[in-house]
Amino acid sequence: MRFATYEHRDRRRVAVVEEDGTLRPLPGVHSLAALLADGGGLPVLLDAGSAAHDAPPGPHVSDVHLFPPLQPPTVRDFVTFEEHVEGVRRSVDGAVGVPAQWYAAPAFYFTNPYALYGPYDDIPVPPGSVALDFELEVAAVIGEPGRDLTPGEARRHIVGYTVLNDWSARDLQSAEMRVGLGPCKGKDTATTLGPYLVTADELERHRDEDGFLRLALTASVNGEVVGKDLLSNMSWTFEEMAAYASRGTWVRPGDVLGSGTCGNGGCLAELWGVRGRQDPPPLKPGDTVTLTVEGIGTVSNTVVTGPDPVPLPAGRRRGRERPSP
Repeated sequence: MRFATYEHRDRRRVAVVEEDGTLRPLPGVHSLAALLADGGGLPVLLDAGSAAHDAPPGPHVSDVHLFPPLQPPTVRDFVTFEEHVEGVRRSVDGAVGVPAQWYAAPAFYFTNPYALYGPYDDIPVPPGSVALDFELEVAAVIGEPGRDLTPGEARRHIVGYTVLNDWSARDLQSAEMRVGLGPCKGKDTATTLGPYLVTADELERHRDEDGFLRLALTASVNGEVVGKDLLSNMSWTFEEMAAYASRGTWVRPGDVLGSGTCGNGGCLAELWGVRGRQDPPPLKPGDTVTLTVEGIGTVSNTVVTGPDPVPLPAGRRRGRERPSP
């Protein structure tokens, strides 16, 4: 099943999306996150979807405003594609190759759950940035709570998948990561999720013998294809990522786990690193980025002018006075 969160006639609803785009609202449900919050995982979602088929049909998906499928409590964004690491390190850090430590575990950072945009929303340029980039990813959504999971156990905790665009201010990212932290404001102002949450069972037919989902990924800017890859080129499965995320802590219903950016043009910075120049150029107001994932759908966002940065002083060089004994 495919689930959408939308607004129609000033009401926010959750619906099953039929093949022809008709929306079947879930009776009494206004939030996928709330539906998942009590656990129960995929069976709860499928039961709610089945109930919707007995309810009157709603509007067509083309007649509503789509929001992100859900508002997650946390968003962990991983980095699981070697090709992406190679290109972006060369572009952002001036480094070559993949660090040996990268292979030790599926690294991730926490990004901002308050900066989510829908699949067709406009995206403002981050304040102070002149090097905006997109990142083509797929995200898994957790449907049951768990901790210290094995990859085998983690499979039933993943309820579905959606497309993720991790918008990145490369100039801000490059500067702030020299401090030894990050990416901070380089990735803090916009993340696209959508267009739908596709339940995990729908994608099982795409799973290869190694447990990876073999889905075609395509990225376009202003109608020109700039990147193509396969999701199965990840170095860890989503189950392995979920197991690592749960190590020593909890994953909970609604948590989002991003795959990290795919290779072969999954973002502009990778191409900049490979080509040694900013070609294609950074995104600017008026540019439209369209990302398509086989079996899940398409998101398409247009960049618009963002606010100017609020001025802040540089850090002061302070004295080292100590309190008296």
